[in-house]
Amino acid sequence: MFGQTPTPVFIVTGFLDSGKTVLVKETLLEQEWIEPGLTLLIRCEDGEEGYSDEFLKEHDMALLDIEEPEQLSAEFFKNCEKSYHPVQVVIEYNGMWKLKDLLMKKYPRSWQLQGIYSTVNGSTLDMYLLNMRNTLMEQLTESELIVVNRCPESVDRSSFRRAMKVQNPMAQLIFEGMDGNIIPPSAADLPYDVTGDKIVVEDNDFGIWYVDACDHPDLYLHKEIEFTAKAFRPKGMGEDMFVPVRKFMTCCADDMKYYGYPCKLEKGTEIPLKKWLKICARFEFEAVGPYGNEQPVLYLISASPAEAPEDEIVYL
Repeated sequence: MFGQTPTPVFIVTGFLDSGKTVLVKETLLEQEWIEPGLTLLIRCEDGEEGYSDEFLKEHDMALLDIEEPEQLSAEFFKNCEKSYHPVQVVIEYNGMWKLKDLLMKKYPRSWQLQGIYSTVNGSTLDMYLLNMRNTLMEQLTESELIVVNRCPESVDRSSFRRAMKVQNPMAQLIFEGMDGNIIPPSAADLPYDVTGDKIVVEDNDFGIWYVDACDHPDLYLHKEIEFTAKAFRPKGMGEDMFVPVRKFMTCCADDMKYYGYPCKLEKGTEIPLKKWLKICARFEFEAVGPYGNEQPVLYLISASPAEAPEDEIVYL
């Protein structure tokens, strides 16, 4: 007996009028993995942009509106499967509801989560970061694609990129201008010079470098990077490697973690652990770890004792 064909589930989340419906219409439904057949759309709030009867009919979609999060029960999803037998399911989720609650729901056995996408209105981004930072970050933590649309020139893209990439390093982050066109990142936005063979990263810029090195490794490849960090060796790491780290705060004091890139040592080199060091290292981008994932990797050139930064915490 063959198993039932999996039903992919796509979640699109964001605050009211952040562009969720536009993302569904113009991006998600246009992807090649959207199969012909009924798409069940579960909409958890009704914004300015809607779905006309003509659009739903043309795209073979059934629309269900949800007003309260309690309606999203195991019984509800079971009835959806029984009544519609959808080929795929799209949940347009209310950004004010906790995403983790949705992810913990019991779904029909054939339903399989395939992607979480988030939208942010760039015109109100600064306000949300100031007043509703934790709520905003919570809905973005699990997203694989984050689209910040309608960005005015004044929006602090680099600051949000740092905060988001540390919180969710695997997410693809896209900024769109007021005209709807994608804003490409620029090396000119960085606070240090990347044109030479050596890049000096000041204490206050460690977070910027850490995030950008992952996003744009080509800017740093084979160059010498100089920075101050504390030497750390995680349990299970061999003596031929250590991690120079800084403590990052992404949302609040209860959300602080150490971050850094692995640094390889020449045979016989000893590093004083848990001490602040001035690190000079060559930057590479290569496979490391048991899974062979490519990531930034440092090769130590020199390490000398250093004073702790005036502020040991990196704020994002």
